[in-house]
Amino acid sequence: MEFSSKILERAVNEMSQLPGIGKRTALRLVLHLLKQPVDQTTFLSQALVAMREDVKFCESCNNISDSEVCEICSNPKRDHALVCVVEDIRDVMAIENTRQFKGIYHVLGGKISPIDGVGPGQLKIAALVDKVKSGKVHELIFALSPTMEGDTTNFYIYKQISDFGIITSAIARGIAVGDELEYADEVTLGRSILQRVPFENSFGNH
Repeated sequence: MEFSSKILERAVNEMSQLPGIGKRTALRLVLHLLKQPVDQTTFLSQALVAMREDVKFCESCNNISDSEVCEICSNPKRDHALVCVVEDIRDVMAIENTRQFKGIYHVLGGKISPIDGVGPGQLKIAALVDKVKSGKVHELIFALSPTMEGDTTNFYIYKQISDFGIITSAIARGIAVGDELEYADEVTLGRSILQRVPFENSFGNH
């Protein structure tokens, strides 16, 4: 792809680094921005810079937040003894959209995947175990995507906390095996949360 401007080429190259954006799509987006009022492009660039510099990760659950503790964890109306374990921040958003869950979350930041070089030490598992050890957690809901990696991660965590006498459950498998949680429709996801099953049952049938 030939460019008449090195500045344009750099913008296209940077835009094409985004997932799912090829060079042609990047060029179309950059040319669109070039046609917009300067203010609109400035607002976009300022928002991106602010996101990188000011967004924090909740010190309690690892969710994205504007403050040290996110709005969910700081909400006294939430059940802090009920913790939903998810892989990704997008999963928090998906479950919150169902308006069915009244507890809090723990975002692992991924799932165990030896083939991708991701082990337990690279996830927020130790912090979750410490949370359980504190005695403040009554029930842990495993809500990772129902894939082999998700099940492996669930089982690893279960073994780490099995001696602490808390209830462990897993979301009902209304979510198809192999599906990513963020793509589930809100009704199915909400029903899966409400109809969660004891975690032992979730792997006992495999």
